[in-house]
Amino acid sequence: MGYQNHIPDNLTTIADNARLAENLGFSALWVRDVPFYDPHFGDVGQGLDPMVTLGFLSAHTQNIALGTAGLIAPLRSPIHIAKMATSVDSLSHGRFLLGLSSGDRPVEYPAFGADFASRSERFRESIDLINTLTEQDFPHFKGKHYADLTDNLDLLPKPKHRLPIVAIGRARQEMDWLANVPDAWIWHGVNPADTANIINTLADLRQKDTPTAFGYAQFVEVLDDKNAKAQLFNNIYLRGGAKGLADFWAKEQEKGVKHLALNLKPTQRPADEVLTELAEYALTQF
Repeated sequence: MGYQNHIPDNLTTIADNARLAENLGFSALWVRDVPFYDPHFGDVGQGLDPMVTLGFLSAHTQNIALGTAGLIAPLRSPIHIAKMATSVDSLSHGRFLLGLSSGDRPVEYPAFGADFASRSERFRESIDLINTLTEQDFPHFKGKHYADLTDNLDLLPKPKHRLPIVAIGRARQEMDWLANVPDAWIWHGVNPADTANIINTLADLRQKDTPTAFGYAQFVEVLDDKNAKAQLFNNIYLRGGAKGLADFWAKEQEKGVKHLALNLKPTQRPADEVLTELAEYALTQF
């Protein structure tokens, strides 16, 4: 979701919509990390803190995956990220997907006193440290930007399975890194003409056992006319009827896209109506 310049007074429907999405068969609920309202940029995501929101959603759902899309790694301590991630994963019984980004709003960096120029390097080191903390007991880690661990401290709780790491956006990373480090990659602004080439490039560069699952995010407006053909604007804003959108996404699935993150545009249509319509005409094809 993405609200514009304010947060609605009544947010109690978050739990209702989350349960509905779960019951309808959607695979994941994603929340965004937007610390500030920037008048020059636009929306504030869901408005609430992402990890607090996921803690709330974990108590109101049973099976649907819960993910961040994504926590701004260079603006947060990776130790705190690891602690929050394993906590939500434990509370949700293994449903958490840790999506990490480098942020898309440069104005936030000076507000945090963070160096903007080194964000790509710190993004990689943050993921290395998070993996170390969640996979090793009393780990040793010597970092350039973040940590100096010397086998005398341990992070708890440890996840019962390997914590899935999702790269959100490009984060100024090389394709070779994206093909071999994260478990999945969710980009945005993807031209459908380039989808197959991106997936093939990831496959060609892969050296790890399991391929990086590729998906992307779009802002989506579901029109009243179910048969309205899907129209894509600037490779990020998709508009159409439920059937038209389903046809568009089916073609992307054929190219190898594994996940589509839908950022539903706030409209006059009730959210439950939009979700039910998407489930009826789109989810049944996947």
